[in-house]
Amino acid sequence: MSGHSKWSTIKRKKAAEDAKRGKIFTRLAREITLAAREGGGDPEANVRLRLAIERAKAANMPKDNIERAIKRGTGEDKEGGNFEEIYYEGYAPHGVALMIYCVTDNRNRTVSDVRHILNRYGGSLGEGGSVAWQFQRMAYFAIPAEGQDPDTIFELAVEGGADDVKFDDDLIEIFGPVEAFKTIGDQLRQANIPTEEAGLKMIPTQEMSLDPDQTVQVLKVIEALEELDDVQEVYSNLAISDEALAKMGA
Repeated sequence: MSGHSKWSTIKRKKAAEDAKRGKIFTRLAREITLAAREGGGDPEANVRLRLAIERAKAANMPKDNIERAIKRGTGEDKEGGNFEEIYYEGYAPHGVALMIYCVTDNRNRTVSDVRHILNRYGGSLGEGGSVAWQFQRMAYFAIPAEGQDPDTIFELAVEGGADDVKFDDDLIEIFGPVEAFKTIGDQLRQANIPTEEAGLKMIPTQEMSLDPDQTVQVLKVIEALEELDDVQEVYSNLAISDEALAKMGA
């Protein structure tokens, strides 16, 4: 997952520098709304909401926007669409499997947009279940490695119920069962360990390697999908090498 973590870090930095704040805030607001709808409006009792609020604050999202999004989720504010979460499955070029996580108030619009991008780049939309078997839904935490003690992080993760902890030069990644998301998050929070990313993710059970040029082709498809307003995140089973990331950056 090290290539994936570096790719995710690049995307987060790009988003932080993006002048199109409206799009970023829209996605963050939807995430907050869904978290509040699922687990209530108290961030102390709802770890998903707490982390969504932290991400929104890190992006300098106004406090009023955050509060409105929470109220939409709890039903106090009736304005705005009735959002739902959907996963679309498909393939990028070279047979790379994609799980496309969307939050939408119009399924027809979203599936049309997703299909258009996939067809445009030589991919295809699949039937439900066509690629989901290649992924496992897991609790995921990413922690900046600088200044952290690996042994401490490992112990906290295991105590919280994690299955695996991976260490990279820049990032520490924690993986665990979905039901351990809150306990792992609570362990890190109580120890004042900052998380760069946290959530429930679709993790590939086995990655597919391509040459750098082919990898860049697939990354461009993923970027185009993530530009769609209704797409929150795209997961793939692509192994991302440092050489491919260098080509993508160039």
